[in-house]
Amino acid sequence: MAKPPAEVSFPGDKNRRKKVRVRGIKKASKDIQKRLEKNLSELLEDPEIFLPDIKGALGKKTLFGRNKDLMAITLQDIDMVSKKRHDKKWLTKRMSKKSGDVVSRALAGSLLAASGDDFSTVSVFRNPLFGSASYIRRGGGKQSHLAGIQNFNHSKLRMLVWDDHAKAGQWFFSWDKGFVFTGKDPDPPDEWIEYVLRNATIELTGKEIKYSRGLDKSIVENKLYTDNGWLRLEFENGVTVGISKESLIGTKESFVQSVAMSMMPPKISSIVKSEWIWKPEGWPKEKELPTEGLERVEEVIQQWLLMIYDDKKLANACRISILNSIKEGFVVGSSWYHSENMEMMLENMNGSQDEKDAIACVINSLESGIHVRADGVVIHLEEMVVRFEDAS
Repeated sequence: MAKPPAEVSFPGDKNRRKKVRVRGIKKASKDIQKRLEKNLSELLEDPEIFLPDIKGALGKKTLFGRNKDLMAITLQDIDMVSKKRHDKKWLTKRMSKKSGDVVSRALAGSLLAASGDDFSTVSVFRNPLFGSASYIRRGGGKQSHLAGIQNFNHSKLRMLVWDDHAKAGQWFFSWDKGFVFTGKDPDPPDEWIEYVLRNATIELTGKEIKYSRGLDKSIVENKLYTDNGWLRLEFENGVTVGISKESLIGTKESFVQSVAMSMMPPKISSIVKSEWIWKPEGWPKEKELPTEGLERVEEVIQQWLLMIYDDKKLANACRISILNSIKEGFVVGSSWYHSENMEMMLENMNGSQDEKDAIACVINSLESGIHVRADGVVIHLEEMVVRFEDAS
């Protein structure tokens, strides 16, 4: 059951015992008041303190002196608000103005809050992915923008100030010791990559070549195949990550989420190359896997990078994508046999000799391929391949 709104008594009430219920507002503790007062004091001293370091190119002005680059427009408006930071009347108008730059609107409200001396009544912003924080609400700015500006030292929350810029195709990377804007190109700093991988939900070993339990440097560096397969991620700066199936299955929280929530927009598919390293047992070394299967694996990984696929399901989804794309020979569980090796295939199958003889009889009578599901359902195929799912 949802908790009731906080009860707040406002200064100046005639009846001191009367309390007003306001959802999302609470009486701030002394620690919260002290932290907000410190943040707002620093913001008033330097209204640009919440800005990221500008590492990316800004759009150029047109012949008429206008600039269509959203960040350039925002920076220009912030400069104007900064110069008026001690003009309460001007700030009051700007924070309520519906037109104009939305970040500057929230900044005007935050600066007006900084000019006050009462930090006892605060609003609370909560986001399940980026975190929560207290802030003072003034004007018509977005709650996320107000919270991010007033908590500019919160490495995740401050990125929400730039949600509209991210939607316009601009990129931001934030970590404990830095915050950068890279323009239209997603170009994360080396320090950011090191930080997010060090704080990811899967423990990684190594420096430029990083790997989870179940793998080692040689496997990742040389892209060697393993029985269960593994995920390979490569960043633009050359840092390569190997994550085993066992590590993916063991996660309590999403690996992608633990990395992506330190960038805006949260799309790590734009900054890494990805690949699932696995072949069925018995598949010839010199033989390429079916293109259809590799394309399907790429689709699965992209869905995982977008936090659609669960960590625990990734390995099996990639394995099935490859197995179901094979259109020749025999596929039994995670093993493949050439069409001329039926006897070897039967020897490695579970069951009595009578059962194996019956299977051989059925296979020899086939005029097309079949796919036998784990639940026993038989699907007829056009291709001359015989597939038996695990436990079928």
